[in-house]
Amino acid sequence: MTDKKTKIMFTTLERTKAEFKIRLQYDNLTQVKFFNAIMDGYINKDPNLMTYLNGFKKEKSIQSAEQVKKIEKNIKEAKKVKNLFSLEDDEVENIFDILEKEHPDL
Repeated sequence: MTDKKTKIMFTTLERTKAEFKIRLQYDNLTQVKFFNAIMDGYINKDPNLMTYLNGFKKEKSIQSAEQVKKIEKNIKEAKKVKNLFSLEDDEVENIFDILEKEHPDL
């Protein structure tokens, strides 16, 4: 089975696009490599990227400080559980899904 490729498109200001392309050239990256790296870091919850995103969300009022703290707490708890029981990521997600269903107020 082969993975199908798809396009992701969005709009931005012309100036932002120009500055972005200049930075990409400076770092010897293509747009594809850049976005694949960012998506990989986001999907895999790279701590550096998550720190940046949490700051961004707080600055732009995308999430409340309380919501960010809950998310950070859940991530820390997931790491503890994973290390304690040597679980894989999908197993940890299943545990937290169960807990969330049983305790939606958390």
